Amino acid sequence: MNGYLENIVTLFKYYKSLGDKALIRCEEEKIVFQFNEDSNSMITLVLHMSGNMLSRWTDFLTTDGEKPWRNRDAEFENVNLSKSELIQKWEEGWKVLFEALATLHPTDLQRTVYIRNESHTVLEAINRQLAHYSYHVGQMVFLSKAILQEWESLSIARNKSQDFNKEKFNQGK
Repeated sequence: MNGYLENIVTLFKYYKSLGDKALIRCEEEKIVFQFNEDSNSMITLVLHMSGNMLSRWTDFLTTDGEKPWRNRDAEFENVNLSKSELIQKWEEGWKVLFEALATLHPTDLQRTVYIRNESHTVLEAINRQLAHYSYHVGQMVFLSKAILQEWESLSIARNKSQDFNKEKFNQGK
């Protein structure tokens, strides 16, 4: 368990970096794009994730993760924000998450925290949030890829697996 916290921070940073790239690549006028009325825009995804992060990670060990001040439904309403305002919201949520993780010790992992009055170990709550954020970051990447005319892969590009593996296996261990 000693390496878990370092590993989880690395994973959160990885998913944040994918979201960063998807958000940065999305043109200002496209951050409001929705495939249909029931789908999420880039604005919606970022506002929802930021709202969730602020709620879940503020006073993480001592208060329920669903704060009374959070208005989750408002996160899904169409709002008019600039791309720079949206990035500010994005960064605000991640800042609270990383600050909360930095205060944790391996002995905290079996403590109990609550999300919507449902008990979780700290370990379970962290894993729940990692899954939730990676799900939405995947949506952000998909949306950004669908909107853009040209796309540069954020991972291994199509038909480039052998090149990628060759480079990896030529590195020392």
